[in-house]
Amino acid sequence: MNILKQSIALLLCSLSLTLAQAASIPVPTAPKLAASSYLLMDYDSAELLVEHNVDERIAPASITKIMTAYVVYKALADGHIGQEDEVLISEKAWRMGGSRTFIEVNKRVKVGDLLMGMIVQSGNDASVALAEHVAGSESAFANMMNAEAQGMGLKNTQYMNTTGLPHPEHYSSARDIALLAQALIRDFPDQYHRYSIRKFTFNGITQYNRNKLLWRDESVDGLKTGYTETAGYCLASSAKRDTMRLISVVMGTDGPNSRVSYSQSLLNYGFRFFETHKLYSAGEALTEARIWQGEIENLPLGLAEDLYITIPRGQYQALAASMDLEQAIDAPVSLGTAYGKVSVAINDENIRQQPLIALRSIPEGGLWRRTVDTVLQWLE
Repeated sequence: MNILKQSIALLLCSLSLTLAQAASIPVPTAPKLAASSYLLMDYDSAELLVEHNVDERIAPASITKIMTAYVVYKALADGHIGQEDEVLISEKAWRMGGSRTFIEVNKRVKVGDLLMGMIVQSGNDASVALAEHVAGSESAFANMMNAEAQGMGLKNTQYMNTTGLPHPEHYSSARDIALLAQALIRDFPDQYHRYSIRKFTFNGITQYNRNKLLWRDESVDGLKTGYTETAGYCLASSAKRDTMRLISVVMGTDGPNSRVSYSQSLLNYGFRFFETHKLYSAGEALTEARIWQGEIENLPLGLAEDLYITIPRGQYQALAASMDLEQAIDAPVSLGTAYGKVSVAINDENIRQQPLIALRSIPEGGLWRRTVDTVLQWLE
């Protein structure tokens, strides 16, 4: 039995008692929402459990500020700015309309307070002040946002500002918003806690987080609301129950209550009828392949990323894993080169594939090793 089969057998065995008691739960039709676009995505596997118009370009309103925060967090992580930095508030930031933190022109405000104002209070003024501190101007910061979007592979996103105020060339999509949310939670776990804070007081004014799911569902810990006349009422949410995290995106609803109830119905549906499992870790040797003409004979193969799957509840024992390897692999071999794939199926239906990559580099062997392998290959 190869390493891959052994590992999945152990994995199945470890949960066999629990699963023997858990009957398969039929998955009903997903909720249908009166929204322009929406989705439900598992955080770990990136599997879409519910989707409707997920690639349609729409106005993202203040959900834009998820990317604004991402770029600020990256500047913090790189050491370019600090949370205790005092930002001189410009007249442009002070004059911003819409939701505000009520910062004052020519006053100095700490980066940490501006982040709270942008995330909890959805302050447009705080967003612009942060952008000017990081990049010198809002337009330069928007270029940084677009560079990050491109790096994340967000194909239907373009930013013209940091706030989400209407602009004909400022757009995103439900899929891109979910992928952005996933990236923020993954890349900046130490910063993510701000999205669960229910209220923030600045300059003597207390404002409450507009994400009312924080009060309705204790498993919800983010993310961001949005509203403009063009965009309608929108909400990107994330919740974690036990080890499973889901991300929901609901765009273009007719009111603040609708975006909350629709998001709750998506999250409840996902947690009730699906489960997510980690099958293999990145860098784990799943099998070995014979290397010809190499310094050594065996090449360990594994995955570049953790392999997660999201499946209907009670279907874990129906999983089967298999591998396809290249027939002949010749040295030299470079670390990370793909030489096959792992496939995971449930009831004979393929649900996930990932490349099997070389877990180490192997140079060519010496003259004797190459000669012996040439003869062996000829005999085969």
